[in-house]
Order: sequence, then C-alpha cells, then structure tokens
Amino acid sequence: MIPVIICGGVGTKMWPLSTPSMPKHFLPIVNGESLFQVNWKMLRRKFTPDQIYLQTNSAQAKIAHSQVPEIVLKNVFIETETKNQGPATGLAAANLVRLGKGEEVFMLIQVDDLREPQESIFGFMDTAEKYAKESKKYITSGFAPKWHVSGVDYLLKGKLLSDESGVKIYEVADYVDRNEVDRIKEHMTKGDLLLHTNHTTMTPNGLLEMYKKYRPDWYEPLMAIALGGNVGNEFAKLQRGTLEDITQQVHRVGGSLVIENPFEWIDFGTWQAVSKYYDEKEVFPPSGGTVEIEGESNFLWSESGKIISTIGMEDIVVIESANGILVSKKENTGKVGQIVDRINSGDL
Repeated sequence: MIPVIICGGVGTKMWPLSTPSMPKHFLPIVNGESLFQVNWKMLRRKFTPDQIYLQTNSAQAKIAHSQVPEIVLKNVFIETETKNQGPATGLAAANLVRLGKGEEVFMLIQVDDLREPQESIFGFMDTAEKYAKESKKYITSGFAPKWHVSGVDYLLKGKLLSDESGVKIYEVADYVDRNEVDRIKEHMTKGDLLLHTNHTTMTPNGLLEMYKKYRPDWYEPLMAIALGGNVGNEFAKLQRGTLEDITQQVHRVGGSLVIENPFEWIDFGTWQAVSKYYDEKEVFPPSGGTVEIEGESNFLWSESGKIISTIGMEDIVVIESANGILVSKKENTGKVGQIVDRINSGDL
C-alpha cells in the first residue's frame, strides 16, 4: 500500500484564520498541532517516511516540510495549477506510474479530516488493498449519517462482501447525488446509505484506465506525464473538474466497492465543526480570556490573545485574527466562503 497525502486547498470556510498563505490544514487547531501533522504522525505508526507520498502545490510543500522536516522531498508531487479533485487524483496516479509503481495499490489520504481511533485505519487500509488487488475495482469509503448533510454525495450499500475485524466492505448498489434530497432522506431511514468520504484506493494503472474510459480529455495529458512528459505543460491542458465526473459513472455500473469507515470521521469543514470537536474533547480555543453574560455555547477565538466578551449571545462564533474578524451563528458558518468570495472580488 502506498499512502498519498493530498492537500492543496485553502479552506475558505475557516476564514479569517485559514488563508492561501496558511491554509486550515496547517493551522494548530488539534492540541497545538495541525491536521497535516496529526495525519502524518498517524501514517508513521505503520509507514516509514520514504513510504509516504505527498501531493500539494509548491507553496504548501514548503509549509509541510517546515512542520514535518522528515518528509522525503523526492516523494512530493507538485500540482503546478489548481485544477480540483479530478485532475489532482489523476496526477497522483500518473506520478506513481512515472516512478514505476503502476501496479502497486495506493490510497489517497485527505488531510483536512481526522480518523479516531487512529489505529483503526490500518485494518481499513489492509482491506482496501486486498480488494483493490483481487477485484481490480475502484475502492472508496463512507459512513452511515445520523442526519442529512448537505453539499456531499452518498452511496447505497449493496451486497456485503466481507466483515473481518469490524471492517465491512460492500458492493456499491448506486450513487446518490447531493441534490437528490428526497432520495437521501428516504434511504437514511432504510439504513443502506453511506455518506461518501473518498479514500480513493486502486492501482495507478487501473485508475488511469477509468480516466481513459470516462474522461479521455484528462487521460491523454496524464499519460504523457506518466511517460515522462513535462508536468507543468501537460497538467495545464486539463480542464477543472471533480472526481465524481468519473466515479459516479463507475458506481452506477458496478465498478466500485465501498468500505464502511471503522473509525469516527471528523471533518473540519466549518467553524461549527471545530466548535463541536472542541466541546467533545473539552478543549478551549485560544484567547486572552472570555466573559459571557446571559449567554452560553459560544466559540470564541482570539489569535492575538485579546479578551472576548459577549452579552445575551448563544451559539455564535467569534474568530479574531490579523486577517479580520468573523462573527456568525454557528449554524451559518458553512457560508463563510461567501465572505471570502466578496473580499476577493473587492465587494466590500
């Protein structure tokens, strides 16, 4: 198994702390460590530094190396442009083929999530590797949601193929798009729905064959990279797009399997999610102190160490940093990216 940590986004929903120069996965939000550091240490429980790969852009590669000096530099794949998940995943496969690892199974590890308990991921990885080799199918993952989460896609569980040491793997019966709200709610009551959490697992050669079938316009530049072509020149030819442009078709024709996560999946997608994690772990966000009068359940963070006070407020988020100040109801922090869009457009 080849683990590939993939990161390159900014995490605009975590403004004003998360910025292009210091994205959320490098912020010290988990007991003083970044999500990148936590996930690296998790993989180091099984793999040596020369067995772990990283794909990111050149700026974030420097941050990653400053936080984890033992990263093997020749194992860092650089995205020369931001093209979204579809081209990025293909680039990881192409780079591995280029290194002569086309028939070895790899797994993408998203950096902005936590998996707890950490040791449970290794049985998960072993199962994914086994079925990737035996079935030649695309392997992904998901968990049974307790409520409808918007903005994400879902998979329907089919036949149970294995349940070893608490790791269950199923055939995928169907793909459910994030916009099929009624269908999502219907299947939540049936217990056969999984919220899609990726962990793309396959051989690089197998993944590129999927691209050849469903996105030949991506496949040709990626194969040129795999055969030794200039990464910058060839990657520039790919149009932006999501991995679902390919995988939703694979799911619907029986070309994939899904592992039900044997661990808790903690997604740091919004400040509300961070607040929930801190409450559960009884961790307090940094500040110079807080004073709350006639209010509770607020999440108050001061990067500069200022005292934050509220009167008559409940379930709000206040984030103070050198880049700005955010004040929002917790339930609305999923809209913070809209603020960044307006700032970037000059609409102040």
